[in-house]
Formats: sequence, structure tokens, C-alpha cells
Amino acid sequence: MKKHLVRFVLGALCMLVLLGHAGRAWQIPFVSALDAYLYDVRLRLTMPRTVDERIIIVDVDEKSLAEVGRWPWGRNTLAELVRRLTDDYKVAVIGFDVVFAEPDESSGLKVLENIGRQQLKNEPSYQRALQDLRSTLDYDRLFADTLRGRPVVLGYYFSSLDNAQRNGALPAPVFAPGTFAGRRIPFVSWSGYGANLPALQAAASSAGHFNPLVDFDGNSRRVPLIVEYQGAYYEALSLAVVRTLLGHGELRPGFPDAESAIEWLEVDSPRGSLRIPVDEHVSALIPYRGYERSFPYISAVDVLRGRVSAEQLAGRIVLVGTTAPGLMDLRSTPVGATFPGVEVHANLIAGMLEGSIKDKPGFVLAIDVIQLLLFGGMLVMLLPLLSPFRATLLAVATLSAMLGINMLLWSSANLVMPLAAGVLSVLLLYGLNMSWGYFVESRTKRQFADLFGQYVPPELVDEMAKNPESYSMEGQNEELTVLFSDIRSFTSMSEGMEPKELARLMNEYFGAMTEVIRQQRGTLDKYIGDAIMAFWGAPVNDPENARHAVLTALGMRQRLRELAEPFKARGWPALQAGIGINTGTMTVGDMGSPVRKAYTVMGDAVNLASRLEGITKEYGVDIVVGEETRRQVDDITFRELDRVRVKGKDAPVAIYEPLGLSAELPAASRDELALWQHALSRYRAQDWDQAELQLCILRERFPACRLYELYIERIAYLRAHPPGESWDGVTVFQVK
Repeated sequence: MKKHLVRFVLGALCMLVLLGHAGRAWQIPFVSALDAYLYDVRLRLTMPRTVDERIIIVDVDEKSLAEVGRWPWGRNTLAELVRRLTDDYKVAVIGFDVVFAEPDESSGLKVLENIGRQQLKNEPSYQRALQDLRSTLDYDRLFADTLRGRPVVLGYYFSSLDNAQRNGALPAPVFAPGTFAGRRIPFVSWSGYGANLPALQAAASSAGHFNPLVDFDGNSRRVPLIVEYQGAYYEALSLAVVRTLLGHGELRPGFPDAESAIEWLEVDSPRGSLRIPVDEHVSALIPYRGYERSFPYISAVDVLRGRVSAEQLAGRIVLVGTTAPGLMDLRSTPVGATFPGVEVHANLIAGMLEGSIKDKPGFVLAIDVIQLLLFGGMLVMLLPLLSPFRATLLAVATLSAMLGINMLLWSSANLVMPLAAGVLSVLLLYGLNMSWGYFVESRTKRQFADLFGQYVPPELVDEMAKNPESYSMEGQNEELTVLFSDIRSFTSMSEGMEPKELARLMNEYFGAMTEVIRQQRGTLDKYIGDAIMAFWGAPVNDPENARHAVLTALGMRQRLRELAEPFKARGWPALQAGIGINTGTMTVGDMGSPVRKAYTVMGDAVNLASRLEGITKEYGVDIVVGEETRRQVDDITFRELDRVRVKGKDAPVAIYEPLGLSAELPAASRDELALWQHALSRYRAQDWDQAELQLCILRERFPACRLYELYIERIAYLRAHPPGESWDGVTVFQVK
């Protein structure tokens, strides 16, 4: 845990920042933008993309303008449109995505009245005719009379400009001033409005504003269903249409408890009841069902001319809007950068009726915080402890679980859970740990490579880099195994070669031998002329250091045999090497002067290995290992060579030659070994005749083995010079 403390702390800091955003202690613009983007993605992935036949958009399109005339149309034409829709086509309710703020003077009535007040004021016949015409030429009154008693909802807008005007007449508020006294509800508030003429507003069934909320990125994702103006509260056009459809159902705010903000609106009427979820600003998320034209469009002129079948409109909700160029009310939305504003209202109405408006109650913030604590806390604690592959699997699994839970709540419970903070927590923590591994741990690895790479195989450097605090260059006593290797007759061989050729030969030789050492996890200490020094058990602990050293010696011998043919082809001599191995306690560490240091081993056990390498040629063998090395290796068969006392050592030591892995040793070699062991035992018992007999048999079978000839020579000497009963069979060497 201590090793990963920095990563734990950095991960916890990342989580603290995201938790503060999720808990509304502060807001991070990028996270908010990402949340909006992820909301849009979910919306587009799950919208039904079907056409809703319940809501019809009567469109003042180019075709209508071409046949009826330019906009705005006379109110008499609009009165005819309303009459057609309600009386002829029997629509359920009409909503106007248009505001009628100015009087209609297109009939010429005002001009006639001015003439009647001036030039013809004394003409009774003119005055009578004017009075008869007034009822047919007052288009505003005609339109108002048509609206009266019919299910028509007018639209208007609010404004928040500094110099916002107050034009027209607002409808009666749905909630009177003081309704929400004592509750801190952040209603959307406005400073001005543009509404309909008082006569039209008084005649209409209802009215609602058509202001969406524009988010920071310019997109319309919500509409405030209830807004505040000068202490009173007004409803949106979509809500007014739905309430009119339900017979002006009663509107009630929904509170989860006595102190909470509004979390839903209820519409109760004999025709049905609805529950509409809203956010803290009493706004509803627009449930876009698809891209543009997710609702049937009918040209307004076709309605006016009676060219539409009754089945297309009967019982439908009608929204009157326009798509004609220059008139079209366009919005930037998650499903289109130029989306008809009238369809925004249509989507909301459809969502209210089918209950598909997504809910984002206050408690989702608590869920988001809990989710971050659970998932983020798990990643903070586990990612530093895992390998890159397992860390990737955990991050992918966590992200998948987070997305799965979120989409399950979105689809089955209509809940909108914040997603950005959770996704960022996974990506940030994963990226932090991967970056740490790449930049920091790779730097540690490079440092280890700089320190140990010239000695230690790359795989051991990787292993050391996982726990760098466990390794040190400082000197310490350890039980290790050391190997010395030296080329036989190197001086005479080198004298007969060109320097360049000798350098190439040695490079080939050192390369091959070093490869074998590294394959057995050995630490290459140094090259000493034609000699090689290596050891096992440091800097990485190796419980089988003795075995790996012996396997290295056997491998080096085999590799030399393999090099003989290519060396001969290049005109180089075949090489033979003597190898000495010993196991024991020695000092290992970075040693040397301030000018030059080396990671090496020192001690009596090291010196003995060097002496053993030196006496290999005496016994005519390639490899000699010490007694302790032999004791620690079980699966290799050894032949005891002698008991010796080397220069600088008083205590004798048994020496051995490794023959190979016991499981792979040929039967002939086993027979030879048995004969040798019997001969050696007779030799040490001073039974010269029996020992010599066995040795002669061995020499006859294996004439190339110097060992048997050596002991036959010793027996001849000891016969001539009897050693006495105190003889211990130890051979003393006075040379290094």
C-alpha cells in the first residue's frame, strides 16, 4: 500500500473534484458540457422515430402563402381557419404557435372610419353603410367572436431583455402571487412579454408561453412549464393545450415533502389525470420522438379550401405554425440544428399524454454521489494494485456497469441520471494509473536498467521494477553461487591470430556465453580478459541459484561444442573452457572508487570458485563445482573428483563434475560412474591394487578421460611413497 500511496492520493483528489461537481458544491463547465452531450446521445439512441398521428401541424407553408397571400394573413382568414378546424373537421383543440400582438387593419375599416369622421361626416347614408360594414370589416372582433367558445389556445412569449416591453394582455395566471411563499423554488423569471390583443385573449379558451430554455450550448432541451412574472405564475403553451384537451383540468404542484421544490405537476380532470415530471426550475425535458417531421404536416390552405379528409383531423390536437422561409421559428435541439419550434411543443404535448417525459428528481444527485463513491472508490483502491491488463478489464467492467445501470434507469424508470462525472471518474483514474505506469514506473524501470541492465537479464529488470524499494546497490552478505570461466591455452591461440580476427572471435564467444548466463537468470559480473565472471541470487533472490549456475555451465559447454563447426569454417580454432562454480556466503553490492564502480561479489567463496576453475585442467574436465553447490542440487548427477585443499584455504573441500540432468543421463554413463565411485573408494582406502584395476578398466573404455590416467599416476607415486595410516586422501594445490 505504501508503494502506491501517491497514486491513491492523486486518485482520491480526482474523485474529490468530481464529487464536488456532482454534489453541486461547484460546477465544472467541461463536465456539464459532457453531461449534456451524453444526454443527447442517449436521447437519440432511444427515441422511437415514429410519427405521432394524434398531433397535427397545420402549416402556413409556401403553398399556403402562394394561394392565400403573404403573411400575416387577415384575421378573417384565421377565423375561417379556426371555424373549419373546429366545426368542419371536429379537432379536439387548437394551439397557435403565433402571437397576435398588433391590430389587423388589412380590411380598410380604419380608412373608412377616418373618411366618415372627416370628408363624409355629414353624409347619413355613408354613416349607415359604414355601420353595416363594421361588423364584417372588424377582423379582430370577427376573430375574437370565432375564438369564443371554441377550444383554442393562443401563444405568447416572455422576454428577459433589459428594455423588455409589455405588449398585449397576459392570460390569467395558473397560480396566483404568494402561492409558493416560504418555498425557495428557482422559477424561471422574466421582465417583459409580448402577448395577444386583449379582445383575443379574453375570447380564447386559454393561452401559454412558447419560450424554451436555451442551454449553454444553444440547444433547447427543456421548456419551463411554469414561469414567474411579477409574482404570478404562467403555464407553457404545451401544458395549456393539454389542460384544454382535458377540459381545463385542475393544475396542482407536486411536492415530495413539506420543504422540497416542485418535482412534478398534476393535471386532474374528469377526462383523465396526468403526472408531469419537472426539474428544480419547474421545467420539463423535451421528449423528442425523432428528427424533424415526427408529426403529420397539413398545409393550412388545404384546410381553408376543404381539401383534407375528415379522418385526418377529427379528434386530433392541432398546432398552427409555419415552415415558410423567413417565417419559420427554428430552434437548435439535440435532434437538429434547425428544428421547427412548433414541433418542440408537439413533442412535449405527446410526452405529457403518453407519460414519456424523462424525470430528473432531486434524489438523482444523491445517487450520482453514491455511485461515484462506490465505483470511484473501488477504482482508486484497486487500479494501482493491478497489472495493466487487469486494470483495463476492471475499468471496462466498471464503465460497462455504470452505463448499463444508467440506461436501465433511463429506459425502464424514465430517470435521467447524470453520467459525465461517473464516466470521467473511470477514464481519469484509468488514465492516471496507466500514465503513472508508463511515465513513472517506466522511468523506474529505466533507472534499474541503467543500474543493472548490463548485468541482469531484461526479464529480471522488469521483475525488479515492480518493487524497486526491495532492491539496493549497497553491499550486503548473501548466500550466492558464483561462476568463473576461462578459455584454455588462450595466450598461445591469440598469438597466432590477427587482432581483428581475435576480436571477432571473442565477441562471438562472449555473446554466446552471455546468452546462456542470461537464460538461467544469471547476473553477468564482468569479462576479465578471456575470462567470464557471473553469479546467481542477486540482485533478484533466486532460491535455485546453485542449480541455475550448474545448468549454465552445462549449457556453456554445449554451446562451445555447437560453435566448433562454424568457427572451423571461418578458420578459427575450436575453443575449450574451464569452468569453476562455488556456493557460499559472499558480499554483494556496488563496489569500487568514486571514479569507477561495479556491482560485484567478493569473499572466500568467490576465491574458491576461481581456484576451482584453475584446477579443471588438472583433472581433464570442463567443469568443477564445490561441495556446497553439489549439496543444493538434486536433479543433476555429479561425479566426485577429489577432496582438495587449495591455496589460501586450510579446510579441504570435495569437488565434483556435473554430468547432466539425472533423468537424461545415458545408461553407459551410469555404469561408468559406478565403476569410478568404486575405484575412488578403493583409492581412499589405500587398496591400490583394486583401485588400479578399476581405473585401468575405465582408461581402456574411455582413453580420452584424463581423470583416470591422473589417478593411475597417483597410485604409482603412493606405492613408491606410502602416505601412512593418517593419510586423508586430500590433494593439496599450491598454485592459484
